[in-house]
Amino acid sequence: MTDFKSWNSFQEFYHAVHRKLRYIRTPEHEDFLKAVAETSHRRKIILKEGSNLWRARLGHEYKDERHGDDIFQIECAHSPDQMKPLPDKASDGRANSKGIPCLYLANRKETAVSEVRPWIGSYVSVGQFKILRNVELIDCSRGHGPAVMCLPFKDDAELTPAEIENAVWTDIDHAFAEPMTRSDDSADYVATQILSELFKREGFGGVVYKSNFGEKGYNIALFDIEAADLINCALYQVDSVDIKFSQMDNMYFVRKYYDNKKKKGRRTAKINSAP
Repeated sequence: MTDFKSWNSFQEFYHAVHRKLRYIRTPEHEDFLKAVAETSHRRKIILKEGSNLWRARLGHEYKDERHGDDIFQIECAHSPDQMKPLPDKASDGRANSKGIPCLYLANRKETAVSEVRPWIGSYVSVGQFKILRNVELIDCSRGHGPAVMCLPFKDDAELTPAEIENAVWTDIDHAFAEPMTRSDDSADYVATQILSELFKREGFGGVVYKSNFGEKGYNIALFDIEAADLINCALYQVDSVDIKFSQMDNMYFVRKYYDNKKKKGRRTAKINSAP
C-alpha cells in the first residue's frame, strides 16, 4: 500500500506538471500517482444504464420554415452529430487532452447551460442523453466542501495517513471543479488530464465532479463518447445571468485623492471652528 507523503502532495504535483516537468516525472510524483490509483477505488460509483443527463452547446443552426408561398430561415438546435465532440477535433478539457474526445454531461439542464458560460441573449442548444450501459465512475465530488484550513499549520508528522489522504483528495476534488473560462490556458488542465488518464487506466469509465453552478449541480465526463446517445434536443435563449462575486483582497487607495480629502477636511475644520 502506497500512502501520500504529504497533505500538500497534489499541489506539489500540480506545480511540477504546470511549470517544470510535464511528460517526464520524478520518482516522488510517480509515487503520488501510485497512491492516487490505489485510493481511487474507494470512490467508485455506478452510473446506471437508462439514466438521463444533459449537454449544452453554444450556438445553433438554421432550418427552412414555410409561411404561405414564402420560405424563411429560422434558428434551430444543433443537429445530433454536432451535439457530441468530433473524434478528430476534440479540444482540451479538464478530463481530456486535445485530440482525445470526452463527452461532458450534467445532471441538470440548468447546470449544463451554465457550464458553457453563455451571455445574455446567447442561443444554446441543449440535448438530453441516455446512458446506454452501466458505467463505473470515480466520484470526485465528495471533497467539494470547505478546504481543511488547519492543515497548512500542521506538519505531516502531526497528521494520520487518513487525514493526509482526505486532504489530498479534497485538493483533487477542487481541481476538477475549478470553473473554466474561454480564456483558460490549456496548461491549466494538465494535472487533471493526467489524473483522468490514470483513472481510465484503472478501469473507470468517467469522472463525476461538482459544478460551481448551483448546490445540486454535478458534471460527468465520460471517456467513451459512445456510452451515451442523444434522445432529444431543443434551442434556448439565455434571458438573464445571475452573477455573484466576492472580494478577494484588501482594497487599495490612490494616495493623491485621499491626501486631498484629508487637507480639505482640515481646512473645513478650521473654518467651522472660527468664532
